Amino acid sequence: MKIGFIGLGIMGKPMAGHLKAAGHDILVPERASLGPEQRAAFTVLPDATAVAKAAEVIILMVPDTPDVEAVLFGPGGVAAGLSAGKLVIDMSSISPTATKDYAKKVNALGCDYLDAPVSGGEVGAKQATLTIMVGGPQAAFDRATPLFQAMGKNITLVGTENGAGQTCKVANQIVVALTIEAVSEALVFASKAGADPAKVRQALMGGLATSRILELHGERMLKRPFAPGFRIRLHQKDLNLALQSAKYLGIALPGTASAQQLFSAVTAMGGAELDHSGMVKALEALAAHPVAPDQGA
Repeated sequence: MKIGFIGLGIMGKPMAGHLKAAGHDILVPERASLGPEQRAAFTVLPDATAVAKAAEVIILMVPDTPDVEAVLFGPGGVAAGLSAGKLVIDMSSISPTATKDYAKKVNALGCDYLDAPVSGGEVGAKQATLTIMVGGPQAAFDRATPLFQAMGKNITLVGTENGAGQTCKVANQIVVALTIEAVSEALVFASKAGADPAKVRQALMGGLATSRILELHGERMLKRPFAPGFRIRLHQKDLNLALQSAKYLGIALPGTASAQQLFSAVTAMGGAELDHSGMVKALEALAAHPVAPDQGA
């Protein structure tokens, strides 16, 4: 297929690379941040409109709801290049409500729309092991499945209505944030109490408390490589979506609110661009006790 790919960031670049390796032609807009290798591998066109005109499928992987709106409907955007029969797949993590509106506008142009946010971070993007949560028509999902299989492993059509994928992603981000908070609290507690936090983590990995986050992010908290796989500011955005939706639904999400406050504390300390495992820094500040010294300290 000719696939337009818009959003070549930390995750977008390897995702597009996997599609290229699967034999697809990858079309990208000129404004994309490309090194010489990507320019040699991808077809560079003037803007998103030109990409949409030339592509059969257009994939978006950008940071936030306003970014998706601008890429789709702004000057030089995707919508201006769409014609009947094309498929738009938004793999960004954005508002479920806005997603429904964007899908209606794209459908009105005779095109299908899937919301297909992902989980797995930079590691999952590089290893093509992303979890992909999809909302949209079954036929469009079937058409896109080979593309998803090139980028991920756990691929689920959550619902046939647009927005279902984004709702699932918000739920995912709640679980991830609260588990990071739990791991952070456990390691701060253990270290402050005089135990070796590395040995505590090792012991917990063999019991019911084990998790992928304890494995990966617990190690980050001990070794301190907080270079972003998934930035705190982006996780804050996702939790804002959760809390806004909770207000609309009339439900309480107290753990989500607590995790958001901890992310906000790290942001106030200048850590918005850190990996979300850096939440531990807020709890360390509250305890006046670091789990481990920062790199270079």
